[in-house]
Amino acid sequence: MEEAIGQIQDVLAQARREVAKVIIGQSEVVDHALIAIFSGRHALVEGVPGVAKTLLVRTLAYLLGCTFHRIQFTSDLTPTDIIGACIFNPKLNDFALVKGPIFTTFLLADEINRAPAKTQSALLQAMQEHQVSIDRETYPLSPNFTVFATQNPIESEGTYPLPEAQKDRFLLKISMGCPNEAEEISLAERTLTREAPEALIDNNVIRPILTAERLAALRDSLDVITIQPELVRYAVSIVRLTRNHSAIKVGAGPRATQSLLLSSRVHAAIQGRSAVAVEDIRRMTLPCLEHRVILKPEFVIKGLSCGEAVQHVLQSIPAPR
Repeated sequence: MEEAIGQIQDVLAQARREVAKVIIGQSEVVDHALIAIFSGRHALVEGVPGVAKTLLVRTLAYLLGCTFHRIQFTSDLTPTDIIGACIFNPKLNDFALVKGPIFTTFLLADEINRAPAKTQSALLQAMQEHQVSIDRETYPLSPNFTVFATQNPIESEGTYPLPEAQKDRFLLKISMGCPNEAEEISLAERTLTREAPEALIDNNVIRPILTAERLAALRDSLDVITIQPELVRYAVSIVRLTRNHSAIKVGAGPRATQSLLLSSRVHAAIQGRSAVAVEDIRRMTLPCLEHRVILKPEFVIKGLSCGEAVQHVLQSIPAPR
C-alpha cells in the first residue's frame, strides 16, 4: 500500500514540475487538470483568450504519453465531424468507418459553447461510457479518454449555453486567470528566446514521464487512498444542501457527490496524504459544484454568483472533527 501511494505521489509531483517548465504560474490550474485526468473524468476550462488553455492540455497529453486531438467548435460543426461516419468505398464496394477526432485519449473541445446543443450532444455518450455509436455499431474509446472543453467567459455573441446534462458530465470547472506581473514578465522574456513555452515540446526540452498503459494502472491504484465514512457523509450533506438553499433554483445531483469524492481523493494524493482529509473536500467543493447549480432569478439580479452561493453552502455545514 505504501509503495503504491509513493508511486502515485512521485508521478504527480514529477508531472507538476514538468508542466511548470511550460506553463508559467497556474499551479492550482495544473493540479485541477491532473485531478480530472487521474479521476478518469473530464474538465470544463474557462478563461479569456491567451492564458494557455490549449497549451496546458497539449503539454499534459505529451507528458503522460497520450494522444491529443483538438476540435474547434463552431456553429456549423456537425456530430459526424466529431465522431466520424461510415463512408462508401467504391473500390471495396462496401462502407468503411472513417473515425473522427474523438478517437483519441485527450480531446480538447475548444470553445465548446460556440456549437449548438445538437453538436455538443455528440460528446455525451463518449464522456459517460467511453464509447461511441456510429450507424448502430458501438466502438470503444481509450480507457484514459478525457475531454477538456474550453469556453470564453466574457464573449456571448455567437455562443450557446451548455445544457445541464452536458455540464454535469464535467468533473470540475477550471478557471484560468491572467498571470501576475512577475509571471507575465517571465513569459515575455522567454518569448524572445528558444525557451518560449510553445517550443519546449517541439524541441524535446521536456520528455514524457508515463505511457498510456502506466497512466491507467496508476489511476486504478488510487483505490489505496482511504476516506472515512464521516467524510463521505460530509460530502453528501454539502451536495444535498445545494438542493434546498434559498438562493439556488436547481442544485447539484448525485453525480456531483461522486465527483466531489473522486476529486478529493486525487487532491489528497497530490498533497502527499494516504487518506482524504476535510481540507481536501472543502478545497474541491467549489470547482466541483459551481458549474452544476442554477441560481434563482432574483438572486442573479442582486449580483450573486454561483460560486458565492456554493461557498455559502460550504460555510453552512460544520466540518466533522
